Amino acid sequence: MNALFIGRFQPFHKGHILFLQGICNLYDEIIIGIGSSQYSNTLENPFSYDERKLMIGKSLDTIGVTNYRIVSITDIHNPPEWVSHVLSIVTDFDVVLSNNPLTKQLFSEKGYIVRKTSLFKREKYSGKEIRRRMIHSEAWEDLVPEAVATIIKDIDGVKRVKGLSH
Repeated sequence: MNALFIGRFQPFHKGHILFLQGICNLYDEIIIGIGSSQYSNTLENPFSYDERKLMIGKSLDTIGVTNYRIVSITDIHNPPEWVSHVLSIVTDFDVVLSNNPLTKQLFSEKGYIVRKTSLFKREKYSGKEIRRRMIHSEAWEDLVPEAVATIIKDIDGVKRVKGLSH
């Protein structure tokens, strides 16, 4: 059985990795869909698809999770057509993993099994909170896997996020 897990991962954080680590043995393959993949260099989506893919891959490889595949899912801004759009990209999944109300609704309406994802310290482990901390020069590194912190530093991601906030 394969699972589809869609998120923007701006950035990939410890909540994501704890969830994936906890479910990796439940599925043959976890298909990680990087949503809004065409966006980067905005405050809501500061990191590119390639940067996010690298963050996820290096983080999962570090903890030994290997049964995953990463796919790019662009945003089409058309909810009635979105599931069909996703299915044009990836079809080999049996269950959708999401807490996003619209994602859950749209896939459920098409007959897919949708399971909620576990939330780990949601007030801390959220892309929005991590980006807020970056903007305000607060500690953020402890909220992301070490590989993600290294990538963000290597690409000068904090400077990018701060620049986008003005």
